[in-house]
Amino acid sequence: MAALSAVRSGGRAARRLVCTHRVRSCSSIRFIKSKYVCVFDKSALKFSHQQRLFRTSAVSRGQIVQFKLSDIGEGITEVTVKEWYIKEGDSVSQFDSICEVQSDKASVTITSRYDGIIRKLHYSLDEIAYVGKPLVDIEIDASKGVAAAEDVVEAPPMSHEEHTHQEIKGHKTLATPAVRRLAMENNIKLSEIVGTGKDNRILKEDILNYLAKQTGAILPPSPKAEIVPPLPKPESVPAPPKDKARKIPVPVSRPIVFSGKDKTEPITGFHKAMVKTMNAALKIPHFGYCDEIDLTQLVQLREELKPLAQIRGVKLSFMPFFIKAASLGLLQYPILNASLDENCQNVTYKASHNIGVAMDTEQGLIVPNVKNVQVCSVFEIASELNRLQALGSAGQLGTSDLTGGTFTLSNVGTIGGTYTKPVILPPEVAIGALGKIQVLPRFNGKGEVFKAQIMNVSWSADHRIIDGATMARFSNLWKSYLENPASMLLDLK
Repeated sequence: MAALSAVRSGGRAARRLVCTHRVRSCSSIRFIKSKYVCVFDKSALKFSHQQRLFRTSAVSRGQIVQFKLSDIGEGITEVTVKEWYIKEGDSVSQFDSICEVQSDKASVTITSRYDGIIRKLHYSLDEIAYVGKPLVDIEIDASKGVAAAEDVVEAPPMSHEEHTHQEIKGHKTLATPAVRRLAMENNIKLSEIVGTGKDNRILKEDILNYLAKQTGAILPPSPKAEIVPPLPKPESVPAPPKDKARKIPVPVSRPIVFSGKDKTEPITGFHKAMVKTMNAALKIPHFGYCDEIDLTQLVQLREELKPLAQIRGVKLSFMPFFIKAASLGLLQYPILNASLDENCQNVTYKASHNIGVAMDTEQGLIVPNVKNVQVCSVFEIASELNRLQALGSAGQLGTSDLTGGTFTLSNVGTIGGTYTKPVILPPEVAIGALGKIQVLPRFNGKGEVFKAQIMNVSWSADHRIIDGATMARFSNLWKSYLENPASMLLDLK
């Protein structure tokens, strides 16, 4: 009876307990469920538990921040969501990748500014997201405070099962806090940096090198691996050249689906940028100039340097030579490395030679540029081209890679063709298109026929500020550097 009286006096608290395992004495009753222990005495009701056991009870959620899409520069107001690296319920930390968006200029990885849990994704894949509008809702710890600019909404309670941590899918940027701080102080997005450390970790040197390319500053050279000279070639009788098999274009293997209906699609991404650029280019009076280049000596020189470049981990194509020769020519004819204002009243001569290279990608035509070519060696240009081509193929080129160009070369000859009519990319004033390299018969100074490696080049210039004679002289100088590559040594700095 004493025990039953103690239970009744417990009121509502006692009714919450479920299992009664054992009665040890007449003066007290112990109820045991899971990890909770409740003790009732004759005089008072005592309740005790372990602190860590609160995890199985209902918990209250913190504040939810509507993480808005911030301004990514270049006047961009809308982007297309290409990939989500997280989903609702995932836990994120500061600087974790949230999603990848694509504007009409570049692909950008958006990173989190908070530690918390993703509660809502405001957009699906391939939907248009607008700058200043909520991108995701993130639940954060209310005790840590929220940025004043963000909208905070109340959240209902949640259970422990909803609090389960889930691994974030996507790529994380590896960098130490000191490196992150250095990037933030210089307003640099880590997503635009290619890490050279272990597991692509971003190092301090990567940030400094990135800054140097943006500003044109020359940093002290970092320690490099020992350069191994190429092994001497064994003397042997040269084999007769074999005729190269004629290349037959292979059709792109895509499944053909015939629906019988017309299809309308919106113009987005890089195609949208092309529309804007070409509309602006229509206002420019183009002047065309074409010529052919004998690359026989350059072909031989590249074959000798390719093994050395491979030892350094760089693929050496003809393009670094074309770019460097163009930069040397721009030093003599700086009007081709200039821009004209909208009112055609002022010409700005660019100090940096940021030479763009047109690339054909799955996303469309993109033109990243190699920064400060005037202070780069051929090997450094080749290394930077390797980086841009890798990022371009993966659709991960940053805004800085795609903006700031001052002069452009299009290597359309890798696909085919000889002569073309390239279109100037405003605000630039000149562009060159390179045809394919082909073996053709030519006459030497003695009137003898020899086999030559011939490439055609087509130039377009803004005829408002560039006359035909200037374009021709520049082309002749560029041609002389390539036909006699040793002559470039006289002007290299």
